[in-house]
Amino acid sequence: MSAEQRKKTITENSLSITPDEALKIQDMVKRPPTLSECILWGIQGSEHCSYKSSRIHLKTLTTDGPNVILGAKEDAGVVHVATDKNGEQYGVVISHESHNHPSQVVPFEGAATGIGGNVRDVCCMGATVIANADSLRFGSLDQAKTHWIYEGVVEGIASYGNALGVPNIAGDVQFDADYNDNCLVTAVTLGVVKVKDITHSYAPENADGYDLILVGKPTDNSGFGGASFASIDLEEENKEANRGAVQEPNAFLGRMMLKSNYALFEKLAAQGLSDKIGFKDLGAGGIACASVELAEAGGYGAEVCIDDVHTSMNDLNSAVLLCSETQERYMWVCPPELTPMVLAHYNEEYDLPGVSEGARATVVGKIKAGSRYTVTYRGETLIDAQAKDITEGIVYDRPAQKGARQLSEPTLPQHDVIDTWKRLLAHENVACQSGIYETYDKQVQGRTVIERGLSDAGVLAPFNGPEFPADIQQTGVALAIADNPRFGKIDPYWGAVNAVVQAMGQVAAVGATPEAITDCLCFGNPEKPEQMADFVDAIKGIKTACETIHLKNHPGHATPIVAGNVSLYNESKNGAIPASPMISCLGRLADVSTAIDASFKQPGEVIGLIGARQDDCGGSVYYQLFGELGANVPNPALTRFHQQVNFLTDGIDQGLLSAAKWIACGGLGAALAQMSFAKGMGFAVTTDGHLDEARWLFTETPGWLVTLPENYWQALHALAAEQGVEVQKIGHTQAEAVGQVNQHRLDLIEAKTLWQQGLRKHFT
Repeated sequence: MSAEQRKKTITENSLSITPDEALKIQDMVKRPPTLSECILWGIQGSEHCSYKSSRIHLKTLTTDGPNVILGAKEDAGVVHVATDKNGEQYGVVISHESHNHPSQVVPFEGAATGIGGNVRDVCCMGATVIANADSLRFGSLDQAKTHWIYEGVVEGIASYGNALGVPNIAGDVQFDADYNDNCLVTAVTLGVVKVKDITHSYAPENADGYDLILVGKPTDNSGFGGASFASIDLEEENKEANRGAVQEPNAFLGRMMLKSNYALFEKLAAQGLSDKIGFKDLGAGGIACASVELAEAGGYGAEVCIDDVHTSMNDLNSAVLLCSETQERYMWVCPPELTPMVLAHYNEEYDLPGVSEGARATVVGKIKAGSRYTVTYRGETLIDAQAKDITEGIVYDRPAQKGARQLSEPTLPQHDVIDTWKRLLAHENVACQSGIYETYDKQVQGRTVIERGLSDAGVLAPFNGPEFPADIQQTGVALAIADNPRFGKIDPYWGAVNAVVQAMGQVAAVGATPEAITDCLCFGNPEKPEQMADFVDAIKGIKTACETIHLKNHPGHATPIVAGNVSLYNESKNGAIPASPMISCLGRLADVSTAIDASFKQPGEVIGLIGARQDDCGGSVYYQLFGELGANVPNPALTRFHQQVNFLTDGIDQGLLSAAKWIACGGLGAALAQMSFAKGMGFAVTTDGHLDEARWLFTETPGWLVTLPENYWQALHALAAEQGVEVQKIGHTQAEAVGQVNQHRLDLIEAKTLWQQGLRKHFT
């Protein structure tokens, strides 16, 4: 074909490859590729699957560590958190994914299936799913469409997560006009697993001739091209045409699949077979991507016959059968002698056909020695290629050139501190988010210790049950998610550094030591050098932060990144989203009973400040109140922050502190007010005179507010001196519901009403 013919063929068949990529595929298979091969390479070679624009940069990140059982290599990461008295190790499984484009087009279904996919990623590691969290970015509240997307997304997350019986323990939401055309819906899921019973998403040793078993919902045409759809600019005029690329959820079947999987895990573990099989979620690319990835990751090829796929629609196109992203499906790699037991487990014991019409377990192929991956349908060969050529896709080293940013520090008009404080507390990015999390089940399973909304991080007792040894039942984990998009607008490098620091700081605020992070990297079009430069700078920021902030219990070891994904092409004709590296942090508590929340406990306690205020209001909500962005974004001193985390967690572990709160959106002023609201207590604090009162109150310099009994202050101060950390006494709590800063007095009863209604009033 001529270049023009190639381009025309690609357009007519809606292929997500370029004419040049078509030629590269032809070079790999040594002949003109089939239509199915072009579709498969387009999906497997998308940013969502093979990270073709980001892989060379992701490889620079630290993904292993002394506490890492499994780094960012499979469907989810696994972090060691407990060892019982018999030496048995237990891990927390963590996955972090985005479902941005689908949620912008079909909010409820997009968000619900995002939760479903994340849950399956964790389950397929052999884990019991124990928690969800979400971090959401929406457009301006003056846009009617923002309301529609927000309401659909929140309902979708609640509907699916609640139906599965999985608590939602952490998260945040931000509103900004730069997300008008591209909302962000990112989710984190946690699971627990005994390390020896981990299942892997690859074919095990000596797997030649093993069966590939497709389990779950019958294949339909929903979600066809979903992965490649996530790797295109999202133009308004094409959104309706892309609705078919969004999957359709069935939460009831999803719940039954979890239950049946857990039961099969137990059977396999009892027979010592957990490492003799492979197990994978069917997500991006459906049957094709799951089967080729299971095979290639184990060093094999595979033969797949899609005549045997169970479907809910007649005469589906062969490419749809192969690559549809129909939800609630998994694939097993199984020794032939175990196949009858696996089929009977799903089809008879758990009666999937009776649970949901057409659902079942079916053998659809075999693992084969060598490296060839073939797919046939009705006697025709659709795919015939080297498995590794498919899974590696096509890698790019995109040019990255920083764009010009016209930034300056503003001169703000004269304003009253108390009036500004009230406006800030009512701002949608500071106000109470209970309108979101009150729709989520937070206590199901009985593991939740600190609920979402009570502190900066959710806290769980993951092994709190009779099925776990008594000596590990008090082990706790904490989870937080963070990113400030306004920081990313100013400087993507420092935006990423601050996201890592904030996620770790929020986990430390409950007393947990940061053990690992995940990164869900949401950016614009990588084919534009200035957008690629933002991505590269953010990766450098994450790398620097993690390599400087070491693991507390393993000095000298970088904090590992154990899971995540990349979501690029978050861009429309109105421009790209801000650089948005969504970071979650997993923390650990040796004794979950030592965890503290973020509320004042009693009058007369000392209020301490860790992290002196700086003149770095760039990207703050304070500036946003006056329509300004600014230039001086916080530049946290990472070595000092590392020391502060160790000091804070030691202080909590020793029982010195009664409450702690991370200072983020709204600065110290928002943190003080929010700590007062739970029990209706007030406070009196004094500024240090270094900054004017408003900047001291509202800058978002990283740090913590802490409270403690007066008679503990001497011990805390001594601990700080011992560890080379500065902690300032800035005031005391008081019984009167007034917030006093120098001579300024804030009525906290009025302030609480403004804070509670700040976001809710937009959705009533």
